[in-house]
Amino acid sequence: MKNEVLIRMYLVLTGFVLVAGLLFFQAIKISVSQGDKWREIGEKRYLKYESVTAERGNILSDNNSLLATSLDFYKIHFDTKAAGLTDKIFEKNVDSLAYCLSKHVNSSHTPGGMRKRLLDAKKKGARYMSIAKDVSFEKLEKIRKFPIFNRGRNGGGFIVESTPKRFTPFNLLAKRTIGYVREDAKPVGIEGAFDKYLQGQNGKRLTLRVNDKVRIPINEEAEIKPINGKDIVTSIDIDLQGITENSLLTALKHHNAQSGTAILMDVKTGAVKSIANLEKTASGYFETYNFGVGSSIEPGSVFKLASLLALLEEGKVDLHDNIPIYRGEKEFYTEKMEDSSSESFTMDSTTVQHAFEISSNVGIASLVYDNYQGVDAEGNIRVKRLLNMFKKFNLYEPTGIEIHGEPDPYIKDPDNANDNWSGLTLPWMSIGYEVTMTPLQILSFYNSIANDGLYVKPYLVSEIKEGETSIEVLNPILSKRRIASRETISKAKKLLDGVVESGTARKLQTDKYNFSGKTGTSQINYRSGKKKKLGHRSSFVGYFPSHAPKYSCIVIITDPKEDEIYGADVAGPVFREIMDKIFYYKPELHKALNNYKKPQLADNSLPQHFAGSLSDMTTVFDLLKLPYKIESSSEMMTTVQARDKVLVLKERPCGENLIPNVVGMGVRDALFVLENQGMKVKVKGIGKVTAQSVKPGTRVTDQLIQLTLG
Repeated sequence: MKNEVLIRMYLVLTGFVLVAGLLFFQAIKISVSQGDKWREIGEKRYLKYESVTAERGNILSDNNSLLATSLDFYKIHFDTKAAGLTDKIFEKNVDSLAYCLSKHVNSSHTPGGMRKRLLDAKKKGARYMSIAKDVSFEKLEKIRKFPIFNRGRNGGGFIVESTPKRFTPFNLLAKRTIGYVREDAKPVGIEGAFDKYLQGQNGKRLTLRVNDKVRIPINEEAEIKPINGKDIVTSIDIDLQGITENSLLTALKHHNAQSGTAILMDVKTGAVKSIANLEKTASGYFETYNFGVGSSIEPGSVFKLASLLALLEEGKVDLHDNIPIYRGEKEFYTEKMEDSSSESFTMDSTTVQHAFEISSNVGIASLVYDNYQGVDAEGNIRVKRLLNMFKKFNLYEPTGIEIHGEPDPYIKDPDNANDNWSGLTLPWMSIGYEVTMTPLQILSFYNSIANDGLYVKPYLVSEIKEGETSIEVLNPILSKRRIASRETISKAKKLLDGVVESGTARKLQTDKYNFSGKTGTSQINYRSGKKKKLGHRSSFVGYFPSHAPKYSCIVIITDPKEDEIYGADVAGPVFREIMDKIFYYKPELHKALNNYKKPQLADNSLPQHFAGSLSDMTTVFDLLKLPYKIESSSEMMTTVQARDKVLVLKERPCGENLIPNVVGMGVRDALFVLENQGMKVKVKGIGKVTAQSVKPGTRVTDQLIQLTLG
């Protein structure tokens, strides 16, 4: 019996030992050899690092004004099962917390209603009760002081999560150029082009899984802090941007146009100082697309300058050469070309200069056709010389502006079968059809003319900064090669001067300053002789001041429906308004008042009968460098006739107890003299004393004297 019992006990003990050994082995296996695997599974189910978005860098104007910045907004949640939040603390403070939340955070709940909501959450053991969204930093700091919440994350269950939001302080100004980066859209503008600098480096925060949908942060601060993005400094002048955008908007509304763009550029550096793009929508005019950079259009008459520049550079014509314009009508193959200027209909011919000034389609097209159609004596296709000149003018190349979306210019090639070159291509190309360019590409060509033939690359970004430290300076890219000779460029400038002085833009002139440019009016979707009128595109491109260009500018307005359609009437006034406001806004564009030859003063221009204190008069005359001679000296003096162009200063006597003569004095001196004599003075008017009510030399009897100023 005893042995049988012992055997059974040993068997049971052996079983326990085997099970314990198996459990120990499995524990070692799980913790050591499979530890990483199971820890990873556990962390995925309960603890997990989640990304913390870095603060995006700022986009700044040329004077460091904020064009785009990130502001932190906060989500606030309540963990009713926080480790330090006891039932006693909760019950003692829940009424006060409910009152504060009802009054300052969520007024849709009464204090009683908010209290019930908090009690229900506590009863359910809510770990992530939503308190508020989109809370500003100032409001967050206020909420942080509420009862219970003032105990922090572990003691009061106060959970704060920041959500940065992009903010543009100037609202719609340059909005499309500033751009955006969104998960559901293609990056746009400067935000998109410089995203790798702006986005910074995200951090990491450890979160706890509460349920299948919710994870809450373990700590308020991120375990791995994010690194903020870098700042981008642009060439945009916010004041000029406002001027450009408001001028364009006014014109679009006036003409009920579909869309428009205006670009202002620094002639010497290529810095884009402003760029406005507006389109009519159901809600008004907004920046829906960057037409200036991304819209490829037929330039129309503003392209005529390129055609004439090629002819001038090759020496085929000169400005004063007489050319036929066929009374404004001519057939090329089966298609008739017409001028829009009534002046053309009265002339069989005119000079090259005048044909350009009145924007004669027939004159320019005939000139190009006669010089570049067909083949030369050696069998070479003549139009290729014209196309080579266009390449020299940089008309085949995009500007390379930093933001995405710029298409290449399109100019047909007779060797390319896909280009459908026809007998109509050359004459229509010469006046800006069957070629496409963006407004910025057109402006860059005109800017080269303003810059004495030197091409500069347009740019929007000048510097990348980290705080106050410059990381990279993006210097302007200047070409050392001229697109044409100095002589040809000088002739091109005369052409553009003439358009404003006596051509299609003569109504835009001002006596304040000179500017140069070219008007354009093109039909939309004009193709190979087929006139399908789907609206017009009005344009003006030029620069100012003419003698020393500082800014170049292009204005294009698409499909104006009211008042006028021509470039001089629609786009030209926008150009003029922009330049007017810049002229008044930028004092450096004004000629200094002392930047003139000093005129010779005539005798009768010297100050006669000027009276006052001797020290004041000599100070003024010395400052003005007026020659003078003191014949007698006293406290009060007066000027008399000039001798040999020298002012003579004589004493003006003031006898004791006698009314003095104060005519010619300033108010201060007159009051000093009269009140010292014990008189009461009444003053009427402004300026110097021209009359006094009491005759000089009258005995003083404490009377009132009235002085008339003028």
